[in-house]
Amino acid sequence: MPARGERQSIDVKMLELLVCPLTKGALVHDAERDELVSREARLAYPIRDGIPVLLPSEARVLDDDPTQPQLP
Repeated sequence: MPARGERQSIDVKMLELLVCPLTKGALVHDAERDELVSREARLAYPIRDGIPVLLPSEARVLDDDPTQPQLP
């Protein structure tokens, strides 16, 4: 278990199984922000204590800000 203040990494195998609850499309892990991003839905779902919170009401809406880094 990580020390206090450290982020837990999401399990790669779990990430392969998870999909956006709205679009049923793939999610991309943004390690810098510790979020799962649905490009199709333009939403970023938080990961709290290593657990993805795949609730649209908890998701952050992505904007088209060109200053934000683009995900691969």
